[in-house]
Amino acid sequence: MTDQIPILDLSDYLAGKPGALEATANELRHACEEVGFYFVRGHGVPWNLIADAFEASREFHDLPLAEKEALKVNEHNVGYMASKKSVSQASTIYEGPRKSNLVAAYSLRRDLPDDHPDVLANKRYRCGNPWPRDLPGFREVCVSAMDALESLALSLLPLYAVALNLPAGFFTEAFVEPQYTFRLAHYPPVDAEDNQFGIAPHTDSSFMTLLAQNEVEGLQIRPTHGRWVDAPVVSDAFLVNTGDLLYRWSNHRFRPTPHRAKASASGVDRYAIPFFFDASNDYVMECLPTCQSPENPPRYAPETYGEYMLWFSRQNYDHSKEDVAAE
Repeated sequence: MTDQIPILDLSDYLAGKPGALEATANELRHACEEVGFYFVRGHGVPWNLIADAFEASREFHDLPLAEKEALKVNEHNVGYMASKKSVSQASTIYEGPRKSNLVAAYSLRRDLPDDHPDVLANKRYRCGNPWPRDLPGFREVCVSAMDALESLALSLLPLYAVALNLPAGFFTEAFVEPQYTFRLAHYPPVDAEDNQFGIAPHTDSSFMTLLAQNEVEGLQIRPTHGRWVDAPVVSDAFLVNTGDLLYRWSNHRFRPTPHRAKASASGVDRYAIPFFFDASNDYVMECLPTCQSPENPPRYAPETYGEYMLWFSRQNYDHSKEDVAAE
């Protein structure tokens, strides 16, 4: 399977070597049009930082349930969501009766200070984070990991632009202060029902997702041939995939590949720390100029990240459905 998922070495590109931007963008274009996933090596993110983040996730999920529930996920989609509290309703590839996902997750966004104007105004998806009280160093590890992953994602944007036949700096304005979600996910060993998963078959909502490689396998992907296969492990690499936001923005040029997480086997706890990366909250995303023509008109109306994510959340999360009912 590894020979079907491209591995992009970013070393020459990040070092600014002549021709590396164009060459790497060509590899990325192939990956995004034909596969939907690719690995990156030579990314510059210290792997000990990733190891610390995995350990922080384990420590958080080992907390008593009452302490985690005190940080219950809110309208900004930050905080703790217990197992069986989400259903992949927006998925177009989840067949059969839709059952609750078995994953438990603690989600974080950019850690805005309490006196930030958007926090004071309670602007949707512009918030601080609810932090556990009794985990020394936990917040620092998570913020450091988010900073490093944001820097990596930003460094990839010129590659995406060139791959889409746009100027290298095309996405700069759209990602002045990008939105992102860092999810500390836990797949506890439980008995799954038929057609029940850790996370059911879906595509991500993001522009792109960075997934650090995990020692415990569980991710499955469905490439273009249509069969579910286990995602391979490439050491010290990130698995990157296109999300629905870029799919819409590129007028279906860059495809999101379906994937799912199996329920954990008996006696095995699995952790994952995906980083979902998106445009700035209020930037209006219109169909990219190189992805439309008279024969291929835009499929979607212009929208902001905030508008899109509000729709997505209300399709999938119990707390957002309750939010609608309260309006």
